[in-house]
Amino acid sequence: MVANPVVGVVYHWLGGLASGSFYVPYRGVKRWAWETYWLAGGFFSWMIAPWILAALLTKDLLTVLHQAPWSALLWTAFFGLLWGVGGLTYGLTMRYLGLSLGMAVVLGLCAAFGTLMPPVFRGEFLTQVAGTASGRVILLGIFVCLTGIAMAGLAGLSKERAMPPEQQKQAIEEFNLRKGIGVAVLSGVMSACFAYGLAAGDPIRAITLRHGTKELWQGLPVLVVVLIGGFLTNFLWCLILLGRNQTAYQYFTARIRPNGRKGETRIETAIDAPSREVVEEAESSRFARTAVMVEAPPDSEVRAPMLRNYLLCALAGTTWYFQFFFYTMGESQMGRYRFSSWSLHMASIIIFGTLWGIAFKEWKGAGTRAGVLLALALFLLVASTVIIGYGNFLGVSHPG
Repeated sequence: MVANPVVGVVYHWLGGLASGSFYVPYRGVKRWAWETYWLAGGFFSWMIAPWILAALLTKDLLTVLHQAPWSALLWTAFFGLLWGVGGLTYGLTMRYLGLSLGMAVVLGLCAAFGTLMPPVFRGEFLTQVAGTASGRVILLGIFVCLTGIAMAGLAGLSKERAMPPEQQKQAIEEFNLRKGIGVAVLSGVMSACFAYGLAAGDPIRAITLRHGTKELWQGLPVLVVVLIGGFLTNFLWCLILLGRNQTAYQYFTARIRPNGRKGETRIETAIDAPSREVVEEAESSRFARTAVMVEAPPDSEVRAPMLRNYLLCALAGTTWYFQFFFYTMGESQMGRYRFSSWSLHMASIIIFGTLWGIAFKEWKGAGTRAGVLLALALFLLVASTVIIGYGNFLGVSHPG
């Protein structure tokens, strides 16, 4: 199959749309704690959807995984586990730096490390990237992407300054630059490990291609292994919260106990992992015996819509998985510069996540300056995907 970077960019946009949209169904989940609905959706994200689609679209999935070198399987899963750590520590970054600054630092580091380190480790950066015209165009696109992320952070800071004083105080209540930068570096680097996991899975790709899998689907068996690692991290953290907050019963009964916590069912960021809610829910565990989400007379019974919640979690989790389903498809179309897929992925996530935020009026009243910065950020991020796509096109059409 001949690489087609234009089609690859479209696939990455579809992945970004899935990532920026997956939290929307969670908004409809009622009277469940964060850890309850995140783990319910996570089973579809990390286990059910990856295995079903890989089994349907690739050849001899179990045989391929059995034939894969143990080193490839272990490193791929290990990087997935580290990626899960990055997602969880993202919440601490929000706590110490605030949502906007934290997002800019983490996503910038994640985009830079996730994009540039794979060719560096392969020894290809100086010769095939910096040493070629097409590679330098891609580097320009990556720089534009990072600039767009920075502009998005500045827009968020401007929005926060437009808040009433009470909200500003709440937003920066635990601001700590030293701790925040330290955690942000950890989160950004760990979050980039998803890209490392995909690179570590190259031997699995080679085996599935030998078994007759189409090149378009070659990344799906790798996703199965990466997401096993990500599942372990999130599963263990959710188990801790389910036990600490006594919320595991919510999976089995519609009746909400009086000692349930007031939960937030809205994922506030476009990042493809748990974010601010992780810290907020963990910190609120000491309030586990407060009122339920809605006030009700003492003798009444508050019930959760079980079927609706499960269906919405299944939809959210499956939508989350489709970001990487389309990511692997896009990566297969990018030719020898497939490492640039990570920047395309991050840019697309922020673009569509921001558009959802605008649709839900999260930027209402943010002020003219924030609006201008946000528009500039979106322009730069879209431009970066075009530039990176063009660089890949040059690499395909003029490989020398």
